[in-house]
Amino acid sequence: MSRSRFDQPFVVSTIWTPAGGVPRVSTELKRRDKWGTFKARWSIGRMSYTVEPGLYALGNPNDGSPVLVTANYKMTFDSLRSEVSGLDAWLLVLDTNGINVWCAAGKGTLGTAELVERIKSSGLEQVVAHRKLILPQLAGPGVAAHRVKELSGFRVIFGPVRASDLMEFIRTGNRATPEMRRKTFGLWERTVLIPVELVDALRAAAFLVPVLILLGGIGGSGGFWFNALHQGLFAVTAIILAILAGAVVTPVLLPWLPGRAFSMKGLVPGLSAALAIVAIRGWVAGEWPGLVEICGWFLMLPALASYLAMNFTGASTYTSLSGVKREMRIAVPLQIGGAALGLLLWVGSRLVV
Repeated sequence: MSRSRFDQPFVVSTIWTPAGGVPRVSTELKRRDKWGTFKARWSIGRMSYTVEPGLYALGNPNDGSPVLVTANYKMTFDSLRSEVSGLDAWLLVLDTNGINVWCAAGKGTLGTAELVERIKSSGLEQVVAHRKLILPQLAGPGVAAHRVKELSGFRVIFGPVRASDLMEFIRTGNRATPEMRRKTFGLWERTVLIPVELVDALRAAAFLVPVLILLGGIGGSGGFWFNALHQGLFAVTAIILAILAGAVVTPVLLPWLPGRAFSMKGLVPGLSAALAIVAIRGWVAGEWPGLVEICGWFLMLPALASYLAMNFTGASTYTSLSGVKREMRIAVPLQIGGAALGLLLWVGSRLVV
């Protein structure tokens, strides 16, 4: 029989049940928990930020207490336990490979088979007298409630979208208001997702820095290393502006940017980044090298911003899997072509006499 680990820092004691000892967890988030969340937000150790799957206790639950099902991504686990402070309940943590509820349900790691297996391995049927499980509403895509009932005898009740509504949901007899069922995606909800996208983009861009600096040394009137420092670093600045346009500005302005496809939404900030580069460059009409270079930036920067904006589809509430696949089939070749042609024009501008 699978057991939850008792040596995890949020475990405060043990509660004894007919199935054996169950770890009792604290509902108070310590400095260590908050620091872990901060690091995960910035993509530091995010893929290993997990809780051991299994059964846990909140407060002083008995055999009639509710069973709340969640994912083993620690940020999700922490959000749940902190929002239900004062509730006596059981937490059944599924092995979702450290992925949050919504993403895990879509990827299949929070699914019917894992839920049924975790019910059995935790000995839950010996711990509670009822046969009801409360799952987050966003777990719906991965869990077939009728199959869970057939295979385990437990009935699935889909709770509210937000953990903050759970106490009221339970207090009113597991009834959800329309507001509890609605998934919002406001400015703050979008903003907190930006650091992960930004850090991942900057990590990839770090490999481009030496390449751009070396390419910047090609041609020009100065020596190779003089040009590399001046032209190459300018190119790095341009790429960083495109990254900010796609990974920061686009999520912030998402509802107000034109178009339905995220790749289209990223074009406006990308074009703005290109205009900013032209202004910084101080191009003078009639200078052919400058004209070729500017054409390169107007292809390269919007293509990069558009690609990064499209990456945000996985974090949004606006898209479907089929829609994203269709968009990628059309947009990715155009983005690659635009970026490649823009790069060639920029390098070519260094060779135009």
